[in-house]
Amino acid sequence: MKEIKNDFGRKLKVLVVPSDRTGVGYFRSTKPHLALEKNYPDEFHVDIDYEPRINDKEWLSKYDIVHYHRNLGSFEEMQSTVDRLDELGIVSFMDIDDYWAPGSHHPAHMMIKQSGMDKNIPNNVRLANNMITTTDIFANEMLKLNKNVYVIPNAIDPLEKQFKNEVKKSDRIRIGWLGGSSHLEDIKLLKGMVTKLKNDGLLDKIQLVLCGYDTRGTVTNINQATGEQTQRPIKPEESVWYEYEKIFTNDFNTVSPEYKKHLHEFSKSEYSDIDNEPYRRVWTKPISTYASNYNMFDISLAPLMENKFNKVKSQLKVIEAGFHKKALVAQDFGPYSIDLISAKDKGGSFNNEGNALLVDSAKNHKQWYQHVKYLINNPEQIEVLGNRLYDTVKDTYSIDAATDKRREIYLKVFSEGKKAKVSESV
Repeated sequence: MKEIKNDFGRKLKVLVVPSDRTGVGYFRSTKPHLALEKNYPDEFHVDIDYEPRINDKEWLSKYDIVHYHRNLGSFEEMQSTVDRLDELGIVSFMDIDDYWAPGSHHPAHMMIKQSGMDKNIPNNVRLANNMITTTDIFANEMLKLNKNVYVIPNAIDPLEKQFKNEVKKSDRIRIGWLGGSSHLEDIKLLKGMVTKLKNDGLLDKIQLVLCGYDTRGTVTNINQATGEQTQRPIKPEESVWYEYEKIFTNDFNTVSPEYKKHLHEFSKSEYSDIDNEPYRRVWTKPISTYASNYNMFDISLAPLMENKFNKVKSQLKVIEAGFHKKALVAQDFGPYSIDLISAKDKGGSFNNEGNALLVDSAKNHKQWYQHVKYLINNPEQIEVLGNRLYDTVKDTYSIDAATDKRREIYLKVFSEGKKAKVSESV
């Protein structure tokens, strides 16, 4: 617990309005501010409220700082909401971690276009008094719309159980991917890798691990004559995860007939002989435990299709893999270019300063396979790269480092706001 005190003679009261109770709300709102109050209890009091009374001036006036993600209330009322906060002398920060207009490759593209979010969110960026985002890359994009942009990266609490290294020993080198349901175009970059590994006779040495498998969801059917929309539960074979799985198993041609049958039963029970299969399905876990899946593999894959949406994403996969000391094979693009140094020079020699193996997007067709094969044939480098990546992220992206930065930004902006109010009244 740090004993540094602010210059205001009292705790600053912070209202935090997460966008949801899991996912981005957990990483960008809830957990960071719980850490702020924990690390600086003499300087900050934090309230987390999912349904704040933003139209009630008397209720709002007890706060000094408001932090919200993307919007605060309805998009239509954002101008009046920001004006209300200004009138009350409340410093406000809008946090955003994803670009507002994903391309047609993204499953949310049509929903975002139809809802108008691709226009509403940048309008909120213009209206916001202060912006917070994850990387300098995204900050530079937002500076086109707002001059007050600060960077606080995603961060890890190393004391959290899901980031403890508890790797189960295996005779196979395990190569894993962990993520969500919006990455089909990214996963497609791995096509052909499994076939080449099979042709090289390497499947007996490895296990591909797909983490986050989920068959929940619905399908919307539209009657072309009437326009009526109806929904039904998605069939497992219609899930994007099934498409991921076909890439990881070369259309199930790499697994045994018995395991293929088990996979198509979509049972959450573990296959009895899973340790002897070249592929493993791992079902989804809650946000509070999902990162423990890194303990199920040795090499982490981070493919990323080149587009503007992906360019400004955070480097969370780098951070998570680093805290778990995983060797990382990643796209040489966007957020992964921030911290990663290629461990292989263009001539093929090993770079002792490198902390990952990077894939040139022009060479997707061969470099994923080449880098993975290199680590299979040089297993000692898996530990070397994992330790280097850990050294890269352990201090910069710890929750304490991010909290120190948040404190500094909050106090600076609040102090400047107070000075401005005084000069206005003179």
